[in-house]
Amino acid sequence: MIIRILLGAAIGGFLGFLYSKKIGCKTGTCPITSSKKGSAIYGAILGIMISSYF
Repeated sequence: MIIRILLGAAIGGFLGFLYSKKIGCKTGTCPITSSKKGSAIYGAILGIMISSYF
């Protein structure tokens, strides 16, 4: 169970970082995707939520 949650956080964080790097907010006004760190944290939280669901 713990491994699944950690794996979900790692994958979600990586995907959040990748989203911010490739697509991200160009103007810097988006609260989540304006920084790579914020996007990675948001992705990790979503990854934990999705992995704990299954």
